[in-house]
Amino acid sequence: MNRCKKLYCRTFQTAFKLALPFLPYRKPQIIGSVKEIPDVIQGNKNASVLIITDSVIRGLGLTFRLERTLDKHGIPYTVYDKTVANPTTANVAEALNLYHENNCDTIIGFGGGSSMDCAKAVGAKAVKPKQSLTQMKGILKVRKRLPLLIAIPTTAGTGSETTLAAVITDSETRHKYAVNDFPLIPRYAVLDPKVTLSLPPFVTATTGMDALTHAVEAYIGRSTTIGTRRDALHAVQLIFNNIDTVYTDGGNVNARRDMLHASFYAGCAFTKSYVGYVHAVAHSLGGKYNVAHGFANAVLLPFVLEAYGNSIHKKLHKLAIAAGIADKDTPHAIAASLFIDAIQDMKSRFDIGDTIEEIREEDIPGLAYYADKEANPLYPVPVLMDAKELEAFYRLLMK
Repeated sequence: MNRCKKLYCRTFQTAFKLALPFLPYRKPQIIGSVKEIPDVIQGNKNASVLIITDSVIRGLGLTFRLERTLDKHGIPYTVYDKTVANPTTANVAEALNLYHENNCDTIIGFGGGSSMDCAKAVGAKAVKPKQSLTQMKGILKVRKRLPLLIAIPTTAGTGSETTLAAVITDSETRHKYAVNDFPLIPRYAVLDPKVTLSLPPFVTATTGMDALTHAVEAYIGRSTTIGTRRDALHAVQLIFNNIDTVYTDGGNVNARRDMLHASFYAGCAFTKSYVGYVHAVAHSLGGKYNVAHGFANAVLLPFVLEAYGNSIHKKLHKLAIAAGIADKDTPHAIAASLFIDAIQDMKSRFDIGDTIEEIREEDIPGLAYYADKEANPLYPVPVLMDAKELEAFYRLLMK
């Protein structure tokens, strides 16, 4: 990256870091079970619910406990279950129509990050009907209080239940972009381990590594706070202590609960401190090829950490201590290597490879262009890279 662009990026990031204490970040209120939701809805004097999920979640019957609970309390609801893996503007439009047709005033995102992102985008469109989502992309362009928004994660990974971002794919161009604003942070997060019990091992692993990526990228970035460092370290500790258990014993309720909390704290960390080039590259792959986001992050994470070199060794040392694979007397470089190796070992245990077969050489310049546009100047990465430098990661994943 040339000097002028580097100076611009670092100046932008410094200004944003200085502004952090004055911005209206908040953590969602945690609810331990879907059975508590009627009290929340009625306590907010709301009357009708739109549940946004996907066909797989609905087909597995995961929404039925919520539906029975709402029925029991006489709360009308409508279900939109057509959300796709990378939610599109078409999904948002369809769900928004149901919201208006049924006079809803509460939105529940039920599922992984895709369902929650779709729910946030529907809320944004509900309060800003004259603006397109494209016009809201970027930072602080919603600026209106959303309808009551409740997030129920069924995967312990995305952290979307804590964040101010909704990542949406344009149905026509396939370009993936984020809408970022404080009203998009859900008011409540339901961390109910029972809705995660039926997740298959591979999804459990890739979403868990998605949460790990959130915590790691937030921690190694240049815009951390005491709170985000604490949240990231706590998330890493919980993930290393529980991810193998939930992979091999999916019915372990305590481990599932701990992974949900890890995802929550990792989400709180990156909401304030942002992510990095792992996410920027992964988002471009999701937009172009519909590659699952958690899988792409898991594949990429150790390669990007290696590329940052010794600039992050001291911070990886702290993460390695949290993970239980190093102590305070371990040299920084050795601890960093142990941490990166531990991530590679995770990938091996969970049958996550080192390649993404969909990538085509002729697509790489365009993919890198979008990754560059997303990351720079917003993401306070340890080492700045431009589109040309980011191309190397795509080629690495083709081998």
